[in-house]
Amino acid sequence: MSGRIRVLVAEDDEVLRGSLCELVASDGSLVLVGEARDGAEAISAVHRLCPDVVLMDVRMPVLDGLEATRVVCATPAAVRVLILTTFDLDEYVYEALRAGASGFLLKNAGPQEILHAIHTVHNGHSLLAPEVTGRVIAEFAKQHRAEPDLARFAELTDREHDVVAAVVEGMSNDEIATALFLSRATVKTYLSRLFDKLGVRDRTQLVILAYESGFVNTLRR
Repeated sequence: MSGRIRVLVAEDDEVLRGSLCELVASDGSLVLVGEARDGAEAISAVHRLCPDVVLMDVRMPVLDGLEATRVVCATPAAVRVLILTTFDLDEYVYEALRAGASGFLLKNAGPQEILHAIHTVHNGHSLLAPEVTGRVIAEFAKQHRAEPDLARFAELTDREHDVVAAVVEGMSNDEIATALFLSRATVKTYLSRLFDKLGVRDRTQLVILAYESGFVNTLRR
């Protein structure tokens, strides 16, 4: 089991849950550590089984996937959550990303797409393509717009501002390195430092904060 990715499947639909469990078990680099029928069971299973990745249904009884995601992502363990949804622009997707999810999958995604997604988020990346991330966040940030609050960005250096702007634009690490004349290792260092300074766990949450704080508007002047 050493080196294999530990996966928990939290899905209300029994048939789909069974299919996802079989799919996970079919991949030799993954190990199915458990399954859950609702959000409360998912939280309990995370504490007991210590998965690396949770496939989390949004609409579940007892406790929905959004609240379960908030609880799971607030734990010290570095658990990555993939949201399962039936709509590619469901408002729940945005709320789940705000809660700390690493991305989302449509429930009709193919087997290879699902397996690729599990490996992607386990490796520390967000599942959403940059253009989709921006589209989802920009759309729903409009509905949650508040007064600009740039305090968390006040201590950033000019170069850190440049890196944030590049992430918001959807640039990869390699593209940021090229655009800012930095090494790829230096870009990773900047991102790690930004996550710590701004209190976010990944690139997706960094983009969300940039929109919700009004920082994006300062970039577009």
